[in-house]
Amino acid sequence: MEDAAISVQGLDHFFGIGEARKQAIWDINLDIERGKLTILMGPSGSGKTTLLTLMGCLRDVQHGSVRLLGTQTHGASEAQLVGLRRKLGFIFQAHNLHESLSATQNVLMGLQVHGKGDPILQRNAAHHMLRLLGLGDRLDYLPHSLSGGQKQRVAVARALVSNPDVVFADEPTAALDKDSGRTVVEMLKALGQSRGVTTVMVTHDNRILELADRIITLEEGRIVNDVSQNPQPL
Repeated sequence: MEDAAISVQGLDHFFGIGEARKQAIWDINLDIERGKLTILMGPSGSGKTTLLTLMGCLRDVQHGSVRLLGTQTHGASEAQLVGLRRKLGFIFQAHNLHESLSATQNVLMGLQVHGKGDPILQRNAAHHMLRLLGLGDRLDYLPHSLSGGQKQRVAVARALVSNPDVVFADEPTAALDKDSGRTVVEMLKALGQSRGVTTVMVTHDNRILELADRIITLEEGRIVNDVSQNPQPL
């Protein structure tokens, strides 16, 4: 697909060496359309997170091709990879917040990779994102004063504050209650509709599947099902 946000061809991946070498990903071929919410599903050990990290430049491509936002990542220079990562947002099941920084300061870290900017505008952007996620009364709280779900929402705000072109999310709703989890996914969906943001999400959360434009199921490192949906606009 010419205008795909991500294009994967003949992708294999192995862990270990020698007799312990094990293949985790087998001949994956897929195109991820821009502005869509794509969900990766499958049992534990099926290769979902491995595929996500390969597409997101968090793991080196061993064999095959990953083209991300028009750039071939296999063999790309460090400068090219740094430039790509500045266009990406990452949300993980573990919030990975800095315990000594407030919610606002943690979100501001999502803007620091882009270099210096107007501090007032950056702080306003961080506050706006936190308020969207229901944390307007927690702007200056340290992580130890936040619940698990609130910490996860701070991590989501950090990933989205820089207006990334692609968001990679690994179990982003696992620590959230039903309403909070749906709010996060609806926000990702809305960003796709309004700004063309592409989201690739690993999840076991059946509560949000109806929001997906596409659901890809993996088993033992292979794609076994690939279904496009037509969810209702938000």
